Amino acid sequence: MKIRVERDALADAVAWVARSLPSRPTAPILSGLLLSADSESVTLSSFDSTTSAKVSLAAQVSDEGTVLVSGRLLADIARSLPNKPVDLVADHSKVELTCGSARFTLQTLPVDEYPTLPEMPTQTGTVDASAFERAVSQVFVAAGRDELLSVFTGVRVEIDGDTLSLLATDRYRMALKEMSWNPGTPSVEGAVLIPGKVLSDTAKALSGGDEVTVSLSTTEAEGEGLAGFIGDSPHGKREATTRLLSQAFPKVRHLMDVDGTVNVRVSTEELLNAVRRVRLVAERNTPLRMILNDDHIALEAATGDQAQASEAIAANVEIVGDEQSIDAAGFNPQYLLDALGAIDAPFAHFAFTAPGKPCLITGLPTIDGDQLFDYRHVIMLMRLPDTA
Repeated sequence: MKIRVERDALADAVAWVARSLPSRPTAPILSGLLLSADSESVTLSSFDSTTSAKVSLAAQVSDEGTVLVSGRLLADIARSLPNKPVDLVADHSKVELTCGSARFTLQTLPVDEYPTLPEMPTQTGTVDASAFERAVSQVFVAAGRDELLSVFTGVRVEIDGDTLSLLATDRYRMALKEMSWNPGTPSVEGAVLIPGKVLSDTAKALSGGDEVTVSLSTTEAEGEGLAGFIGDSPHGKREATTRLLSQAFPKVRHLMDVDGTVNVRVSTEELLNAVRRVRLVAERNTPLRMILNDDHIALEAATGDQAQASEAIAANVEIVGDEQSIDAAGFNPQYLLDALGAIDAPFAHFAFTAPGKPCLITGLPTIDGDQLFDYRHVIMLMRLPDTA
């Protein structure tokens, strides 16, 4: 193989593909990055037996061929090269990389031992790339991070005609985002569970293009339970696949239907900044207290007798019924910050029912406007210690 590529294009492509390389490969061959050159382009691929990544970029190809090299090493080299064209010459035992006066020689890995990458499932639909990236980030914040409970690390993707829904929970909070998309067939329906970290990284990496092609298969005959994504980058088309999580996602959608007996409307930015300040003195694993008053809310936190903080913020507090069912709520401060950062609206609406019960947070375009139900975030309230 003998090719010439632009330095920025190579560095961008290698960085994209190397993101799927396993940090602790189950087999040494999976640490490799595959380069395949045809008449006008070179394709870079990686696979860790669960997730694959592929990108094609334009190249001057003198000799076609396929080689396998250490992916991490090539990634380190590519991002350190000077801004000059890169020449790659490979035979069966080594690859010589030249960029200006910089020259590297890499040993090749056996191509015939490298596993075959999964085929991209049949296209299911397309979605605006930037809107998809934002939606995934809004939901992924509520996904679990404990790999021992892998079902909670996933994002459930539900399709119902032209509506695409994303849902995640770590058992203590839940996030749901509903958005419009362009299905391949108008009546398409289905639901899959995609590893959340893979979905988040992929959505970010494909956000630079106009749209993302989403391909989902839920049966072995259609691709062994795969999710696939295709998008454009400045230097070439990017593709990614990942195996779906096989566990049954818990039925939590009904928990989004919170009919508040006390409703609070407040400026998202003002509350976000206040929480950031007050939480500075919050002791680990203790709640941040939100006290509900007639025309404002007050935030309080403390670390024993060492430090205390409080701050009041103007708010619209509405009591549904004859009596106020809750006058104070305990929040995990980080969960509250994550929710406020994900709302993507100038005002936030809190729906409370009772102490210790789930709280629904939605967005508002104005303080007196209608709730924006396309994004819902539920937080399980923490038990407040007795103040007597």
